[in-house]
Amino acid sequence: MIRLLLLAFLAIGGAAHAFDPFQAAGIDEKLAAAVPLDLPFTQADGTRTSLRALANGKPIVLAPVLHRCPNICGVTLSGLMQAISAQKYRPGQDFTLVAFGIDPEEGPDAAAASLQELRLRFPAILESGVYALTGSRADIRAVTDALGYRYQWDDRIGQYAHVAAVAVLTPDGRLSRWLYGLAPAPDDVQLALTEAGEGTVGGLAEKLLLLCYHYDPETGRYSPLIWTALRLAGGVTVGAGGLALAAAFRRERRKARKEEA
Repeated sequence: MIRLLLLAFLAIGGAAHAFDPFQAAGIDEKLAAAVPLDLPFTQADGTRTSLRALANGKPIVLAPVLHRCPNICGVTLSGLMQAISAQKYRPGQDFTLVAFGIDPEEGPDAAAASLQELRLRFPAILESGVYALTGSRADIRAVTDALGYRYQWDDRIGQYAHVAAVAVLTPDGRLSRWLYGLAPAPDDVQLALTEAGEGTVGGLAEKLLLLCYHYDPETGRYSPLIWTALRLAGGVTVGAGGLALAAAFRRERRKARKEEA
């Protein structure tokens, strides 16, 4: 009996060790990687389209999701919509927003349900430019592999292990930035769209603002360069002041020694 229990424990431990969601799910940064825009996908209404057709010459905000996700996907989309609501650019007018289904078993009905839930919560910004897509395993993988987005089926929970993040693409399908987390900051969304638009999105004020920020791929956030510059300048000033005081102190000591002599 004890031997059987030991074998069962080892089998369970081996199965748990075989699948590591932290290794299976993640993002390999591939900034400027080309994403295939012409592959066929299905919209929530059942019509066929492509990412290029939906982009229509605008940047794409692409959120990899499970449309029937019981965990973080709904929260991720809601957090993204809240961030979009709190900044100036609008889907349809300035960019295209795509809830990109990563489960090939999901169809238009799942995409429609996901989109309808968002429409109920954010009716003001879902009139146009917001889409939910599903597709074949090969076509989905072609897009996610190009993005460096890793996910894997987990038999233990009966769904794909994946991370919460949003990809921002240039109009010609190159990966501009990843925004990590359940709720990106509105400023990060606006800056990412300004950058991805490459002159087609935002005016002079946004471009000047972008010059004062730098993108940190470790956090998926834009950090103000001005504060970094000020900190560095402050450190240089303190260091220079310290050197000046040390030099003055040495001069005073030499002067005192001469007077004593």
